[in-house]
Amino acid sequence: MSELIKFKLEYPIHSSINILYKRLFTPSGLSEWFADDVHIRNDLYTFFWDGSEQSAKLVKKKENQFVRFHWVDNDDESYFEFAIQIDDLTNDVSLIVTDFAEDEQEKEENALLWNTQIENLKHALGS
Repeated sequence: MSELIKFKLEYPIHSSINILYKRLFTPSGLSEWFADDVHIRNDLYTFFWDGSEQSAKLVKKKENQFVRFHWVDNDDESYFEFAIQIDDLTNDVSLIVTDFAEDEQEKEENALLWNTQIENLKHALGS
């Protein structure tokens, strides 16, 4: 198996950190933009989309800073992470999405998917 490509995407978000953070790890928050429905049991998140489902383990989180998940059907070290970044000078809030891909094509496809998902998040936040 080839080495995974780690990549980060940055999105400016017009929202308070508290409100944004709740959208990143609560079932109700995630179901507003990331999946059709979300169930949690013991840090295992099950995401539902159009009749399919995928589970991810909450690996770690720090309130109002970041949330990291690992897809349970991936047997590698990959994860996806939502990190909240605040600009020291302007106080502008950005969401940094970290993800992994097997090759450049998958990286581009994943980036397009994240762009769509983050647009949904911005819409849910009213930003």
